[in-house]
Amino acid sequence: MGRKLRLTTAQALIKFLNQQYIHVDGKEEPFVEGIFTIFGHGNVLGIGQALEQDAGHLKVFQGKNEQGMAHAAMAYSKQMMRRKIYAVSTSVGPGAANLTAAAGTALANNIPVLLLPADTFATRQPDPVLQQVEQEYSAAITTNDALKPVSRYWDRITRPEQLMSSLIRAFEVMTDPAKAGPATICISQDVEGEAYDFDESFFEKRVHYIDRMQPSERELKGAAERIKASKNPVILVGGGAKYSGAREELIAISETYGIPLVETQAGKSTVEADFANNLGGMGITGTLAANKAARKADLIIGIGTRYTDFATSSKTAFDFDKAKFLNINVSRMQAYKLDAFQVVADAKAALGKLYGLLEGYKSEFGSTIKEWKDEWLAERERLGKVTFKREAFVPEIKHHFSQAVLNEYADALQTELPQTTALLTINETIPEDSVVISSAGSLPGDLQRLWHSNVPNTYHLEYGYSCMGYEVSGTLGLKLAHPDKEVYSLVGDGSFLMLHSELITAIQYNKKINVLLFDNSGFGCINNLQMDHGSGSYFCEFRTDGNQILNVDYAKVAEGYGAKTYKANTAEELKAALEDAKKQDVSTLIEMKVLPKTMTDGYDSWWHVGVAEVSEQESVRKAYEAKEKMLNAAKQY
Repeated sequence: MGRKLRLTTAQALIKFLNQQYIHVDGKEEPFVEGIFTIFGHGNVLGIGQALEQDAGHLKVFQGKNEQGMAHAAMAYSKQMMRRKIYAVSTSVGPGAANLTAAAGTALANNIPVLLLPADTFATRQPDPVLQQVEQEYSAAITTNDALKPVSRYWDRITRPEQLMSSLIRAFEVMTDPAKAGPATICISQDVEGEAYDFDESFFEKRVHYIDRMQPSERELKGAAERIKASKNPVILVGGGAKYSGAREELIAISETYGIPLVETQAGKSTVEADFANNLGGMGITGTLAANKAARKADLIIGIGTRYTDFATSSKTAFDFDKAKFLNINVSRMQAYKLDAFQVVADAKAALGKLYGLLEGYKSEFGSTIKEWKDEWLAERERLGKVTFKREAFVPEIKHHFSQAVLNEYADALQTELPQTTALLTINETIPEDSVVISSAGSLPGDLQRLWHSNVPNTYHLEYGYSCMGYEVSGTLGLKLAHPDKEVYSLVGDGSFLMLHSELITAIQYNKKINVLLFDNSGFGCINNLQMDHGSGSYFCEFRTDGNQILNVDYAKVAEGYGAKTYKANTAEELKAALEDAKKQDVSTLIEMKVLPKTMTDGYDSWWHVGVAEVSEQESVRKAYEAKEKMLNAAKQY
């Protein structure tokens, strides 16, 4: 029998977390960087006591909102290519419930994060305790059961000895590239403080090896045959390509064999934007160049992608009469998407071996790739110079508001700044190695189309869940991942209002982040959606009961928190603010009042959304008819 260590369950947890390492491509380093926590009853006397006694190498940060700090932890893991994580500790009840949106965000994006919500008493003797929910059909139900469908792994600890097998299982899941996602371990609050004689061996250094999954000869032969048989193949670069570090292999295959690259939101900045064959984002928020390539393609080579509706334009981006699919993915489930030929393997490993098997091949795209890219670059330049005219708004940007309403916004917000102009001004002004983050609203579309990332892994979009409120919290995670870089949150006023609590955490711990707030006084993206489909502008603008447009002083809010703030309603003011913000040591916020309806739209794409089949409005009936017509062209996989 080995030596025993008498520890509480919480003390054993913290000791275990300190001993977890990850090994990738010959490099070994600690896997758990630290822990975010908001103490309450259920975790302050358990995990709190354990951390106070001996946190080891774990960095401890006090969050301000459970969802917000979990978003920060997720963003850190995503930016670190899933090779490092933060744990998240919360109290029981509402504290645990607040993790649900963050867990769903991590699950949709396949990002590992360890969630440690407290739970009710294992003994049930004090039940019902403060913040405990009760169900008539089972006394075993707690708030944490809500986390089951949004966790890759879920367990409840009601005895100290259960911790050992549970933690090993959780780390197996979090370090598996095919299954990576949130692991939730709920620990009963009485059990957190309960002692047990743990085997010392449980706390020995444990290394989790991430060996690159190699393709089989059959898979390589089949993939090579399909590429050589195609005339116009297109490579769709997904998040799996980025996490694999497949940049060099993608460039080599694209250059040598004349195959254009198109990107998902998660795959963007795997390969820099100025690479000649990179046509940018594909799908609903994609560029015209990428969507033209997808339409012409007779073979789609999906690299680490889930083929979400935005990437595929709800499965209308391709000509299914001629297009076939070849998927390279560590997940067998994802590799099967769209009835593709499957290569279940690491992207970097598979592309590296596939390269030599294509010798002598060349696609038929030829100079078309450059023509499409040049055409899009000209359109991008135009979008950066859009101007507002009070008497006649420029017709080049699609909009539904009348001229009178647009003028009303210009007066109420005291601005004539289009969103596209602001975005491209930022892209041209901030340091090239800066990291930008966004998640929801119209900004992800503008970013995927217009933003040029010429340094790999500097574009961070959460678009698997498109969770409003991720942007500001996630920027703190970026700063923890890149302490020496400038990090920027691009966020709309709607998302900022949803959640920005970790701006205070960033200020508290002197982790400088920059918040770039685009204020068009409403949920502009959803307003576009309703008006695009025949409805009026209904409860998506921020207006008073007297129908006055709200003009909120967000700069004053952030100033009250302790941030350095700016107001910029022209391109010149924005440039000056960005330049000054670079010089600051404290977190900054730049408030930009931007005109609604000045975001990008269209470019040969379509989104399948639910439209009312019956309506008194002719415009809605026409929208439904148009949807049904498009559905006939969509592949029903």
